[in-house]
Amino acid sequence: MTAANDFALRIIGERINPGFKSTRALFDTEDIPGIQALAVKQAEAGAAYQNVNIGARAMTDPEFMTKIITAIQDVVGTPLSFDFPSRKVQEICLAAYRPERAGGALPIVNSITEHRWDLMELYGKYRFKVILMASERMEDGVARGNKTAEQIHGTARRAALRLKSEYGLALEDIFIDMSVSAIIADTEGLNRATVDAIRLIGADPELKGVHMMGGLSNIGQQLPPKAADGSDLKHCLENAFLTLTVPHGFDTVLGTPWRGYAPLPEEHHVMQAYRNFLEQSGSNALRAVRKFYKA
Repeated sequence: MTAANDFALRIIGERINPGFKSTRALFDTEDIPGIQALAVKQAEAGAAYQNVNIGARAMTDPEFMTKIITAIQDVVGTPLSFDFPSRKVQEICLAAYRPERAGGALPIVNSITEHRWDLMELYGKYRFKVILMASERMEDGVARGNKTAEQIHGTARRAALRLKSEYGLALEDIFIDMSVSAIIADTEGLNRATVDAIRLIGADPELKGVHMMGGLSNIGQQLPPKAADGSDLKHCLENAFLTLTVPHGFDTVLGTPWRGYAPLPEEHHVMQAYRNFLEQSGSNALRAVRKFYKA
């Protein structure tokens, strides 16, 4: 938890990922000390976990994957989250992970879905926590995207209770990933569905103890840097989302640990504009987006 984090949030450090240009350069040059320095920086900034993703190379170079995990654990005591959809890669990661280097803490498998349940075949041989994606469900043998709060809640409930009953996972070891969409083209009310689903999950007595999480970086995608009042639009949007959801149990962010998050006052321009946006759909939602950056 960072000193600048005014919410009671757990941060999963996201920077060990080739999606960041500076990190991709470290992987391309196999700069192990540079990757270690990045892990140390995230740990010192308060990361509770560190997400590890080396991209497609994980499928073809298991030795490098193991080398990265070992190098990170040589310099930090933060538990790790392994961000790969492949069972083969996850097993390599879990085999390389040393719980004693993280104070006995379990790693996280990121992520399972109802149609990617084969990752749970690793449970038993290995122990781990899970990130469970609630953005899609299985219906008649086909994966379908969830569009409503009820669908998201239903998927989260069904999958979390299955993890508890079939595998003995404690609900506290389950992180439900709530997809946070970009508002720029959200004409279907996906942001509203996510916010409402968080309220439903948070109020569900059978899900008491689960964590709700998400990455916030998409929410302000393709918007101007400044809001109409001159504030940092993207960061304020992230804080507006958190202001509405943290009280209902959203407690973990996949993000940059030194970014810092704080509640927005109700009178803040972005807070008011976000509340208004959540009430709109279709072309009205597109018009509402302009209110963020045009007075």
